Amino acid sequence: MSFFSDTEAEFLQKHLSRRSLLGGAAAGGVLVTPLALLGGGRAWAAGSEPAEITVANAHQAPIPIVVPDFGPGLGNQISGVISADLSSTGLFQVMGGTVPSSAQPDFSALKSRGARVAVAGSASGSDSVRVEMRLWDVVAGQQLEGRAYTASQGNWRRIAHIIADSIYKRLLGEDGYFDTRIAYIARTGPRRHQSTRLAIMDQDGANAHMLTSGSWLTLEPRFSPISEKLAFLSYANNRPRVYVYDLNSGQQTILGTFEGISFAPRFSPDGRSIILSATTRDGGADLYLIDLATQQRRRLTSAPGVIDTSPCFSPDGQNIVFNSDRGGSPQLYVMSAGGGSARRISYGKGHYGSPVWSPRGDQIAFVRISSGGFTLGVMGPDGVGERSLTQGFTVESPSFAPNGRALAFCRQNAAGAGGSGFSSNVAVIDVAGFNEHVIPTSTGASDPAWSPLRR
Repeated sequence: MSFFSDTEAEFLQKHLSRRSLLGGAAAGGVLVTPLALLGGGRAWAAGSEPAEITVANAHQAPIPIVVPDFGPGLGNQISGVISADLSSTGLFQVMGGTVPSSAQPDFSALKSRGARVAVAGSASGSDSVRVEMRLWDVVAGQQLEGRAYTASQGNWRRIAHIIADSIYKRLLGEDGYFDTRIAYIARTGPRRHQSTRLAIMDQDGANAHMLTSGSWLTLEPRFSPISEKLAFLSYANNRPRVYVYDLNSGQQTILGTFEGISFAPRFSPDGRSIILSATTRDGGADLYLIDLATQQRRRLTSAPGVIDTSPCFSPDGQNIVFNSDRGGSPQLYVMSAGGGSARRISYGKGHYGSPVWSPRGDQIAFVRISSGGFTLGVMGPDGVGERSLTQGFTVESPSFAPNGRALAFCRQNAAGAGGSGFSSNVAVIDVAGFNEHVIPTSTGASDPAWSPLRR
């Protein structure tokens, strides 16, 4: 059994068959301005006082928050997206109700309902939408935040995500991840002969659209941390190679020239280079670093006959975690970003693959195969503290949210007779191992790649 789904496994069998491979400013078109304080209360500037509620506390007792309708029509839709964003984390207990948008709320009435925090808001306009939002500490009877957002009507969902991020940060003391996107592989057709297309959607599944035609097998999308670009593996012209896709222009360019196959791309933290794996004549695979501006490449590993793949930088760019069978079975190793000696960090039962470093730097997510089953887990960068998050027929392709608090991954279910019953979905799980849920997509989906927060 390999670390790839059936389509990826066909690739590996064909090309590496001798063993398994493990594979207050404008916000992107949204103008944000502060709102005056209401009722003579005290507003706390973001970061001026420590958050009274921690993520760990919210895991145990979700924060009771009232999110009312922001008005009929578009206002109702905006508040609906805010509620869905907050609920999806498992850290908030969202309640409906009425909260005035231009006056202090009735704190006593909100307290009697068990609310800890309340949101007030309104939406107005047609071509240009103005959304006002205030955040209230019900217990202290204080306004925590007040902002107005102005954008074209086509950006109303972004306003809602930005507001949800603002609430998340103000209450939990760290950035949210709602104003983000997820690139993925859209899958259609019979299990053994699926059409695969590079696709992108908002993190909640909205605004999904296809980026490639499906003429060629497409896999492994990866977001640039600084630009509107994706790296991915394409079988265009029946030759598997890494491409870079420009989301602004739609242009696709081949990355580097290799005698063999290039795959498993990942951007460096500064976005200036891509690390990938490329096959060698002796049946192995080495890691290469390619400068995107000059196309110059540097070989980082060169053990004869060894398969090194699935590289991922640490967030500070100083180290690389990767998968290698240099010790006889697929395991995880860490080495300096400049190459050189590597130390093994995985020692549990089974084979390890698909490592990805958390943006927080404190964890590495991975997939492990043991006793015929798949496990999605995390461990420290030194291999200490390994723990399982979820298991299944196939769980693979982990990708961290930009704040490191959640993981997107692919979950596939076993097929029944004739292939019926097979499904492939993108799911999200908290890094504490709870609140797993599927992101709705119109097709089968795999290979998720979470974007940075949008600018």
